[in-house]
Amino acid sequence: MSAADAVTFWDEVHVSRPAATGPRPNARLTETVAGLPLGDALDLGCGDGGDALWLAGQGWQVTAVDISAVAVERLAALARVRGLGDRVAAVRHDLHTSFPFGEFDLICAHYLHTPFDLDRVTLLRSAAHALRPGGRLLVVDHGSTAPWSWNQDPDIRYPSPREIAAGIALDAATWAVERADTPRRIATGPGGQTAEVTDHVLVVHRTA
Repeated sequence: MSAADAVTFWDEVHVSRPAATGPRPNARLTETVAGLPLGDALDLGCGDGGDALWLAGQGWQVTAVDISAVAVERLAALARVRGLGDRVAAVRHDLHTSFPFGEFDLICAHYLHTPFDLDRVTLLRSAAHALRPGGRLLVVDHGSTAPWSWNQDPDIRYPSPREIAAGIALDAATWAVERADTPRRIATGPGGQTAEVTDHVLVVHRTA
C-alpha cells in the first residue's frame, strides 16, 4: 500500500471521532519524565496530542509529528487555545520516508504501530542517534490487544522490550537500556470503555 493510502487511513481514523478537547498524557510518559531536567522533546506519532500538550505544560519545548494532517492541525489549534502555541510545533511527517531534523533531550514513541510499511528498527535507531548526551528514548508498545484496537488479529505477536532493544543494536558504550519491562494498567478507550492492557516499555539513555 502506498504512502497516500497511509495518509488517507490515518486521516480517516481521526476524522471519524470528534476532536479531543482534553487529551491526557500516557501514564508511561509521566512516570518516566518525573524528575528529568527540561529540554527539547520529540513526540513521534503524536495522535490527539496528549503527550505533547502535557510536556509543553511542564515547560518542555516540543516537536510533535504525525502522518495525519488532521491530527497535526487539531493539535496545533488546541495548543494555541491553551496558550502553548510557542512551546508546541505540530508538524505533518511521514516517518516511513524520513526522520525529523534536530537533537533532543527526550524522544517518545507511544504505540507506533501501523498496518502500513514502517521500518521501526531504522526509525528507533535514528531516534537514539538524535538524542543529546544525557537524553532518553521512551518506546511504549502494545503488549496486548485492547478491545478498541484497530488491529484485532488473534495471531499477532508483540516483541518484548528486550527484543526491541536487541533489534536496534545500539553501542553499549554510548547507549544504555535503563528500563525494559511489561507493566499492566487499566486503560480507557476512545468510547469510554475500559480494559486491562499490558504495555511493553523500553527506555534507552544516551550516556555519551
